[in-house]
Amino acid sequence: MRGVARPAALAVAAAIAVAGAACAAETTPSFYAGKTVRILVGFPAGGGYDIYARELARYLGRYLPGHPSVLVQNMAGAGSLKAVNFLYNAAPRDGTVLATFARGIVFEPLIGHLDGAQFDAPRFNWIGSVSNEVSVCAINSAKRIRTWHDMQTMPTLIGASGAGADSDVFPIVLRNLFRLPMRIVTGYPGGSDLNLAMERGEIDGRCGWSWTSIVSRNRDWLTEKRIAITLQIALQKHEDLPDVPLIMDLADDPRQVAALKLIVSRQSIARPFAAPPEVPADRVEALRQAFDATVADPDFLAEMRTQSLEVRPVGGAEVQGLIRDIYAAPPDAVKLAREIVAETP
Repeated sequence: MRGVARPAALAVAAAIAVAGAACAAETTPSFYAGKTVRILVGFPAGGGYDIYARELARYLGRYLPGHPSVLVQNMAGAGSLKAVNFLYNAAPRDGTVLATFARGIVFEPLIGHLDGAQFDAPRFNWIGSVSNEVSVCAINSAKRIRTWHDMQTMPTLIGASGAGADSDVFPIVLRNLFRLPMRIVTGYPGGSDLNLAMERGEIDGRCGWSWTSIVSRNRDWLTEKRIAITLQIALQKHEDLPDVPLIMDLADDPRQVAALKLIVSRQSIARPFAAPPEVPADRVEALRQAFDATVADPDFLAEMRTQSLEVRPVGGAEVQGLIRDIYAAPPDAVKLAREIVAETP
């Protein structure tokens, strides 16, 4: 009778499936054994992205099949665009190279704010994000700016790194959408350089500075009241900052709210890690599972707590879905977002 499998045939098929699964299970461990996995960081050493990458690297090999070594390498340039382009075009597509980079840079081709992009963000294999994030505007107290209202009425000189980085995009959005008397100075390699520029008085502050980076690396600036936190840039407020205005609450026009959501949603993947396109599916899955296990590891979590680093993980499949949904955003929202991030005020 056609359409009905015989018991012997079912047994053979089951045996083949089990053997195939066993082979697949053996493939990834045997591949990773004795190898080195590199994590590229799109910024210089010492900044938030670098610290998160180095902490992840200390534990990731514990959970990867075959227990490979994990090495962090800094590949700074153009606000991390250099690392993103390398990952997409030149990195081995075998699961031995990951990268972390400015959380918003992969959204920039969509809103037309990034020259030199040579990647298609939805094609990356997203491994996960260690945290979601709230970024802030932090102004040097010597400037006598204390509130969002002060920023609306008093001129500021804001420092930024390369195009596509939060430190560049968010000040442009604030200046254009809310008509702030703000000048933006770009070209700083990373967060440490921006902080040094603030200390030297070259710039008045930063907009797009991760709250976790301030708490973990510059807490004394808060306790000594050397900076004022004037605005939160995220979809939701941070529990540490209940009285600081949230950017999403400042816009009344529904079109502006939709465009801001498109721009600010990058905060949901604050510390992203990705692999190149075309990595074999079993290795992508192994990397995602190792990532998930790492961010739940008690030793990892304890180490992160000692450095006041937040861990609010987002899984690789969820990040993949977010990127896909952002690139499928309504044309009206994309158009307005492009206008908001235009260079000219």
